[in-house]
Amino acid sequence: MEPFISVTDLTKIYHMGECEIRALAGVTLRVEKGEFLAIVGRSGSGKSTLMNIIGCLDTPSSGQYFLEGENVSGLSEKKLAQIRNRQIGFIFQSFNLIGGEDALENVELPLVYRGIPKTERRTLAQEALMQVGLGGRMHHRPAQMSGGQQQRVAIARAIAARPPIILADEPTGNLDSRSGGEVMEILHSLHRLGRTVVLITHDSRIAETADRVVRIQDGKIAGEEKRIDKRQILV
Repeated sequence: MEPFISVTDLTKIYHMGECEIRALAGVTLRVEKGEFLAIVGRSGSGKSTLMNIIGCLDTPSSGQYFLEGENVSGLSEKKLAQIRNRQIGFIFQSFNLIGGEDALENVELPLVYRGIPKTERRTLAQEALMQVGLGGRMHHRPAQMSGGQQQRVAIARAIAARPPIILADEPTGNLDSRSGGEVMEILHSLHRLGRTVVLITHDSRIAETADRVVRIQDGKIAGEEKRIDKRQILV
């Protein structure tokens, strides 16, 4: 059986004037369907660059990327956007919520771009907010919510369309330990429902709750550990 996500010998080179920055230097990685994978590395290690390529937000300089058996390495921006819209939910360190819209409207917005009818998208958005424990906060605006609640709105926005892949880039980075633990518990609940979760983090304690931990350094895979017993998430 083919891996759900497969990248082979990926490189990513950025040019700044005469300087060449090699963000990725021959990364090979497989992710199985339904796996919870953590990618760990320091700032500048290449972990976010790798996530951007897996999330079809960027393309590699060389190498191959297969998603569900389809080679997406050289697809047009339009086709990459279609894949992002259909298959991937993104969670970032910054919540990226619209201040003038309430939680329900923020979650609905990506569904508008998908062309989902109003009644259906309202239902999907409500279900997503209830799933992250914000059923009573649907009509609150971001300024009326804590940082942890805003991140849960961002998670609801990412999962409302029920994408099979969740990509989370430092989702607890702006949160206190309690709120961060709540966010991680939501990610694990999504994993238990069958979602494939790829978590990018610099925090080894958070990473160790995943099925597998891959460490990246200087744009290369520096090590890998498959977890058997997950540590209890502290909240």
